[in-house]
Amino acid sequence: MKATLSTYHQTPRKTRLVADLVRGKTVAEALAILSFLPKKAAEPVKKLINSALANAQGDSETLIIKSITVDKGLVMKRFMIRARGGSSPIRHRTSHVKVELANK
Repeated sequence: MKATLSTYHQTPRKTRLVADLVRGKTVAEALAILSFLPKKAAEPVKKLINSALANAQGDSETLIIKSITVDKGLVMKRFMIRARGGSSPIRHRTSHVKVELANK
């Protein structure tokens, strides 16, 4: 009754905003919330919850989201050229998202 999403290309800070909305809710409520949420992370989190639901082989009304965690993933480092031969770092952050479902 678990599912993971590795190296999702969005910062953990932005992804946690979506995860905090659905933590502790039933799966049916969480999917309804995510379908109307205008955040980029809403669609991948929705797919992840559907994947965990398929792994559980249960009913979406009787299962709740026991835990959903967003951890820091790989940070891809790039550099932007600046004035006078200098450069500034650009960090493309990624997230690892884990979902665990449990019975009510």
